[in-house]
Amino acid sequence: MTAQPTGQDRPGAGDGAPHDDDSVTELGYRPELKRTLGNFHTFAAGISYISILTGTFQLFYFGVAFGGPAYWWSWPMVFVGQLMVALCFCELAARYPVAGSVYNWAKKMGGPHVGWLGGWMMMTATMVTLSAVALAYQITLPQIDPWFQFVGDGSGANDAAANAVLLGTVLILFATLVNAFGVQLMARINSAGVFIELIAAVGLIIFLAAHITRGPSTVLTDTYGLGSGETLGYFGAFLTASLASAYVMYGFDTASSLGEESHNPGRNAPRAILRALVASFLIGGLILLFALMAVPNLQAEELSTGGLQYVVLETLGSTIGEIFLWCVVVAITVCVLAVQAAGIRLMFAMARDNNLPAGSVLAKVSPRFRTPVIPAVVIGVVGVVILVININQPQIFSVITSIAVIMIYLAYLMVTTPMLIQRLRGNWHPREGDFSLGRFGLPINILAVLWGAAMSLNLAWPRAEVYNATGAQHWYLRWGAFLFIGIVALGGFAYYWFVQRHRTGVLAEHRADAP
Repeated sequence: MTAQPTGQDRPGAGDGAPHDDDSVTELGYRPELKRTLGNFHTFAAGISYISILTGTFQLFYFGVAFGGPAYWWSWPMVFVGQLMVALCFCELAARYPVAGSVYNWAKKMGGPHVGWLGGWMMMTATMVTLSAVALAYQITLPQIDPWFQFVGDGSGANDAAANAVLLGTVLILFATLVNAFGVQLMARINSAGVFIELIAAVGLIIFLAAHITRGPSTVLTDTYGLGSGETLGYFGAFLTASLASAYVMYGFDTASSLGEESHNPGRNAPRAILRALVASFLIGGLILLFALMAVPNLQAEELSTGGLQYVVLETLGSTIGEIFLWCVVVAITVCVLAVQAAGIRLMFAMARDNNLPAGSVLAKVSPRFRTPVIPAVVIGVVGVVILVININQPQIFSVITSIAVIMIYLAYLMVTTPMLIQRLRGNWHPREGDFSLGRFGLPINILAVLWGAAMSLNLAWPRAEVYNATGAQHWYLRWGAFLFIGIVALGGFAYYWFVQRHRTGVLAEHRADAP
C-alpha cells in the first residue's frame, strides 16, 4: 500500500490553485463551493461524524447487556472490517474528492442507477441518523443536572421521550443555522469541538487508568454467562453485542464529502479518512477497556442500564464525572453538525444532477455564504419530524434508527461492490501519483465487500432484543429491517426509474462549461 503525496509537486499546491478543481470539472461540474478548509478541518469532519464520545456513551450499555464485558472484542473486529472499506474509499477520495462522495463514487463505479440508489439510501439514512444522534442529549444532560428534564420529572411514561424531542429539536435548529451560514463557520465550530473532544477523551483514558481495579484478562473473558443454552452459544450473543461497535464506526467518508470545499483534497482527503478511523479506534478502544477495568463492580446491573455515564460518575465522582459529561455534550453537538453537513453535500450532489425533485432549488448555492442553504433547511425539518415519532412510539423509532445504520452499510456496499467488479475487469486505475493500494487493492476490496455483506446481514437479523425489545411482539417490528429497507429502496427506486430517470443530467447552471 502506498500513499504518495505529490500535491507539493504541483504548481500552487495547497493554496486553492486551479488543480484543486480538476476532479470537479472532470465529473462535468462547475466549481461553486468555497474552498476554505485545511487538513485538520477535513480530519475533524470525519472524526466528529464517528464521534467516539457520542457513540461509546450512547451504546456501551447495549454491548455489555448482550455480550458482557467481553463484547469489547467486537471493537477491533469492526475496526478491521471498516478499515478495508476505508482503504477502498481512500483510493476513490484521491481521484474524486467531490461533494456527496458515496453517491458520486457509486455513480462512477456502478453507473447512474447504482449511484442513485446508493445516494438515496445514504441520504435517507443520514436524516434518520441526525435525529438519532440528537436524542443523545437526553441520555447525558439530565444526568448532569435534573434541571434539563424540562418535560415532567422524568417519571412519566412519555416524559423522557418528549424531553428528548425538545432537546434534540433545539440541537438540530442550532446545527441548521450554523450549516446554512457557510462551511467556514461550521468548520470552525466543528474543529473547536473536536479539539475539546480529543482532549477530553485522552483525559478520560488517563483518569480511568488511574482507577483500574482489575486486569484486562478478567474483563476480556467475562461473558456474564450469556448465550448459554442458545444454538450459537456465546457467539450468538457476541454478534448481537457487536452492533454497539458497528453503530459507531462509520461516517469517515465525510472527510471526502467536503472535498469541493477543501484545499488539496486529493492529498488530504485520504489521509483524513484514515486518521479519523484509526484515531477513533485507538481512543474508543482504550476508553471502553479502561472503563471496564476501572468500574468498582464489574457485575453491577447499572452497567447495562446507565452505561458509560454510570461508570464515569461512579468511578471518578460527581464533580470530575460531570466535567467529562459536559465534554460528551460538546461531542454530541459537533457530531450533529458533521452529520448534517454530510447530508447537505449529498443532497446538493444529487440535486445538481437533477436526481431529486426540485433539483434546481436544492442545488442552488447561496451567493453570500457559498453553500447550499435549502438542503440544510430541508434536512433539519425532516430530522425534527422524525424526532416527533419518538414521543409516543419509541419502539418504532428504535427500529428506524437501527435500520438507518444498515442503510449506510448498504450504501457503502454500493461503492465497494462495483469497484471490485471494475478491478476484476481491469478498468479501475487509481490516479497516478496519489493514494494507491497497489497489489493489495484486489484482496482488500474483496474483504471490504465480504465484510459489508456479512455485517449488513448481522445488523438486519430479526432479533427480538433489537427490533422488538419491549411491549407486545409484532412480526413487522422483528422483520423491520427487511421491510423498511425494502420499502425505502424499492419505492425510491421505482420513483427514480419511472419519473426522475428521464430528467437526469447535470443542470445547465452547474455544468463545467457554464459561465
